[in-house]
Formats: sequence, C-alpha cells, structure tokens
Amino acid sequence: MNRRIGRRDFDFDRQVAVMAVVNRTPDSFFDRGATFALDRAVEHALRAAELGADWVDVGGVPFGRGPAVSTQEEIDRVVPVIAAVTAARDAIVISVDTNRAAVARAALAAGAAVVNDTSGLGDPEMAAVIAAADAHVVITHSVGPPRVEKAAAHFDDVVSDVRAFLLERVAHAEAAGVARDRIIVDPGHDLDKNTLHSLELTRRLSEIAAIGLPLLVAVSNKDFVGEATDRPRAERLAGSLAAMTACILAGARIVRMHDVAATIDAVRMTEAILGLRVPTRLEHNTHPTHNV
Repeated sequence: MNRRIGRRDFDFDRQVAVMAVVNRTPDSFFDRGATFALDRAVEHALRAAELGADWVDVGGVPFGRGPAVSTQEEIDRVVPVIAAVTAARDAIVISVDTNRAAVARAALAAGAAVVNDTSGLGDPEMAAVIAAADAHVVITHSVGPPRVEKAAAHFDDVVSDVRAFLLERVAHAEAAGVARDRIIVDPGHDLDKNTLHSLELTRRLSEIAAIGLPLLVAVSNKDFVGEATDRPRAERLAGSLAAMTACILAGARIVRMHDVAATIDAVRMTEAILGLRVPTRLEHNTHPTHNV
C-alpha cells in the first residue's frame, strides 16, 4: 500500500508512520496548554521531527467540550505553526486537526498536506475543499459535532457501527472528488465512546483495517487507557504504548502519539517482530568466539 503524502513516500505494507501531536490550544486534553505559545508549538514540532516523527498534527481546538473558538481564531492558531514548520522542515508531513472547511483551506494553503477531520466530514464543504487541493484526509468516526455535551455513548455493535460510518463517509468523499488513494480512516478511540467501546474497537481493529485504506489510530493517553490501568493522564505512557502496539498488530499503520521518542522505539520493535524492518545491527550470537 504505497502512498505519497506531502513530500514523503510511505509503504504501509512495510512501515508504520509516527504522527506527533502539536496542540496550539490553551485547554488541550493532555498537555494543558504547554504548546499554546507559537514559539513553543513550532519548537515542539521541530523537535518531534528531530526525534524521528514522520508527521506532525497541528490542532487549534480540542475535540472535547469547552469554550467556543471562532473560525478566524482557529486559523490564527494553526496557520503560523504550519507555515513555520513547512519553511524549516519541508520533508515532514503536516496535517491540520480541524472539522471546519475554512480552516482546512487556510491550512492547506500554508503547507499542510492532510486534513485530520475528527467529525468525519461533518462540514458540508469539507470534502470539496480537500478535493480541490488534491490533499489527503483522515476520516474519523465520531457522533455529532465536537465541543458539545452529548448523551451517554451507546452502540448496538460499536465495531459494526464504526465500520459502516467510515464506509459511508469514504463514499461521500469519493463522490465529492477526493481520490481513494488520498483517504485514511480512523475509528476514533474514545471519541463519543466509553472505555468498553474503545477496548472492543482495539480487540476487533482488524475489521476496520479490512476496509483496505491506511488506518490511523489515536490512542495516546486516552481515558480508556487510564480507566483500564487506573492511571492519571501523566502516567499513561506504558498503557498507551501497549494499546498502540495491539493496534499495529491488527493493521494500524499510522499512530498519533504524544511521546515521540518512546513511540519510535516501540514502533521499530513492533515492525521488527512483524518482519517489516530488519534490525539496525546483528551482533548477538553471530561471532564464532562469542561467549554466552
């Protein structure tokens, strides 16, 4: 499954792409505004690239409920980061995490190559904007608009419902002119789902991978990890890496994670176990005089 995304080539039959998270928000789920300042956001993105991230995902509004952010304010948050990172590191993939077509248009013009839409193309103009730019899109499952209070999550069969939603949204994108080889899917762990739903999605993720498009998962520090391990947000790295690894084994090929250094090691080890990557060196028990 070869894809050219931005200026990078990926063979998702042979590799897993690591996506770093850059939150240009004062109320982000995990970092609580640590990268809200423009210089901190740009520094964080460039550091992620230095550590080996293939991709940075720049967001200006969290998914969860919170104070309203205007379209212009969201543009003002994400576009300067995208422009600065593009100028400094043109080889890294940049995506914009937004559900607004106007923000996507501005971000793509500034250098983003991907729209990461957690609303699953909820904005009726979004697919057309992506098609016009010949950009990539991540179509994510969620229920209803972001940033609002919703009823308790309920699904008759969460995996079947998520799969059906993604298939319908993929068809919608294609009908609007988005090429199939520009589409990525994400089951949306924890987005309008409870912990049991997210665990079920992880167990049966191969059913989502069977759609046949590159599969992204965003499990880093999510509440389902915290509730499964009884850990607060700051102590969820081990659980997040375990969830990520399970997803890779089930077919995920793009992972959106906060701790890039630890993620790179876990991904490289998983790729080696799967036979996707040869070890960087072979020394152990290979020399005839090796002492056991």
